[in-house]
Amino acid sequence: MSVLSLRRLSPQARLPERMSASAAGLDLYACAPEAPVELAPGQRALVPTGFAIAIADGHEGQVRPRSGLALRYGVTVLNAPGTIDADYRGELKVVLVNLGSEPYRVAHHERIAQLVIAPVVMAAAVEVEVLPPAAGGRGEGGFGSTG
Repeated sequence: MSVLSLRRLSPQARLPERMSASAAGLDLYACAPEAPVELAPGQRALVPTGFAIAIADGHEGQVRPRSGLALRYGVTVLNAPGTIDADYRGELKVVLVNLGSEPYRVAHHERIAQLVIAPVVMAAAVEVEVLPPAAGGRGEGGFGSTG
């Protein structure tokens, strides 16, 4: 297991936790000690976590929704998965959206998302006149082309 360096920005922040030994992600908690974050139906908000992280080069942080929030309330991560680049050192914040039919209140220390650290292949973009053929022969077939 690799180490993820965290810096607490708010004394009230709850740091991420892995909820089981085999969990892929660490749960992220809202840091809103003064007042809960209110989300009306259709509304989005940037929810602070109260900490910053340092991700190793060659990796990214993926901010993913919590299935329970999505199923029970229709609250999810809007830009899922959100990417945290290895060179970002600011506060980790989560863009939540309420797709449900009722208002939702995000409480201080509520679990709001998951953070997965994953390796990244660094690609360089190169313009060509003709693309190489695709393995498997799919070619230009798009939406629904495989059945």
